[in-house]
Amino acid sequence: MATVTHSDETRLDPRRWWALGALVASMLVLGFDTTILNVALPTMAEQLGATTSQQQWMADAYVVVFASLMLPAGLLGDRFGRRRMLVTGLVIFLGGSVIGALAGDVHWVIAARTVMGVGAALVMPLAMSVLPSLFGPGERTRAVGIVSAASALGLPLGPIIGGWLLNHFWWGSVFLINVPMVAIGVAACVFLLPETSDPASPKVDVLSTVLTATGLGALIYAIIEAPDRGWGDPLVLVLFTLAVVLVGALVLRERQVERPMLDMKLLTHRGFLLNAAAATLVMFVLSGLMFVLPPYLQAVLGNDAFGTGLRMLPMMGGLIIAARAAQPLVERFGARAVVAAGLVVLAFAALLGSRTTVHDGYGFTALWLSVAGLGFGFSVVPSMDGALAALPANRAGSGSGLLMTLRQVGGAIGIALLGSLLAGAFRDRLDTTGLPAPLGHTAGESVVAAHLVADKTGSTHLIASANASYVHGMGLVLMVCGIAALATALLAAALLPNTPTAHRSEGDESPAVAPATADAGQ
Repeated sequence: MATVTHSDETRLDPRRWWALGALVASMLVLGFDTTILNVALPTMAEQLGATTSQQQWMADAYVVVFASLMLPAGLLGDRFGRRRMLVTGLVIFLGGSVIGALAGDVHWVIAARTVMGVGAALVMPLAMSVLPSLFGPGERTRAVGIVSAASALGLPLGPIIGGWLLNHFWWGSVFLINVPMVAIGVAACVFLLPETSDPASPKVDVLSTVLTATGLGALIYAIIEAPDRGWGDPLVLVLFTLAVVLVGALVLRERQVERPMLDMKLLTHRGFLLNAAAATLVMFVLSGLMFVLPPYLQAVLGNDAFGTGLRMLPMMGGLIIAARAAQPLVERFGARAVVAAGLVVLAFAALLGSRTTVHDGYGFTALWLSVAGLGFGFSVVPSMDGALAALPANRAGSGSGLLMTLRQVGGAIGIALLGSLLAGAFRDRLDTTGLPAPLGHTAGESVVAAHLVADKTGSTHLIASANASYVHGMGLVLMVCGIAALATALLAAALLPNTPTAHRSEGDESPAVAPATADAGQ
């Protein structure tokens, strides 16, 4: 008698599209929160006295925990139920949001972001790992596009709503707004999402989880602290060495255990590895850009928080348009051509943006932001779908967790590395001649701090120097982003598989997927 796989059953179930609505609601929460903090950072820097490195930690405390826990989170969902763990993650995310709303200083904000990272680590990989269980190859591409568009839709909503809240309420309101968003996500998951699991998945490896968290934490800490302490500082060198040792130990352990949490075999499949690398690079650029852009729009161009949110819309609009248009192009030209072209467009936008001067108005910024959004959309959706298509069906949770871990590591390194590059360039260029040493040090902490010192001292020269120094640092960041995107585009064009994902049938699956589907039905 012919066996029927779980995928065959769910494709006949019309509730799968309602279930997709639950995943969309969950992803909206994460997309919304990703950018709402970025637009709030300049305000928080002013009201809490946060330095550039502290702002980096507000962003990276979330991302590091997020990246460190996604692999075990995917396994927890596989073993104990993806819907159950998804709801648990949303509730933890809610708790962190409440802590953030009530926080009274920078350290409590960082703690709140850490808790939110734990919740997000459960939500993101499980929301994506449910897709292969609900949809077959013919529908999965559309489902991935919808979920990706939902996450993208949250990006422009974050700055706009966050800016409005900052103009009318205290900065903690940007955390409190998550409460109704999470409530909607929890209700949608409970009532619409069927429970799926894979009890045969590997157990959560506590030691591997610790090695991942401490290794990434040491790496990010070293990158953030290096501009202040110096790249040759003994502590920085020790942290870099520790990060290499811990990550190396993680890889060795995972290669030796019988059922690894981090399945290194997935990285041997060219389709998964190269698509994941492209998606990681996009996250590296996007995270760095979203970190450096709001202070430029607020401090240099003089917009308020709400105006900053509105002025980030061209990039989000380009991203959403490209995310919707990417699949027809993949069907016609293949994933390799679309991903490579998207990365070239992204590189062009970044290099164009690096030519920004302090005298340019918003029009030029809107131009290269729009182009950047198109590049993001055309590269990230096909690369994500190509990576998910290469995952074995019985490793959906851990495999998508690995994919999301790589993306979030890219994002964390983007914020840390590009933020540190910006901080160092700003501090080196800033002219604090005539200021007392304490005020000069304070002014060098961030462009917002420099404007506050200038207002206190009445120094128009300091304002001009701060603006010019920040634009110079932002130009360097964009130059690095452009070069990285161009190099990745060349690699994608040369090595990426060119299978039109929308045209795959069950028999066309990669060798990694076909046996897994058969095993699931036995």
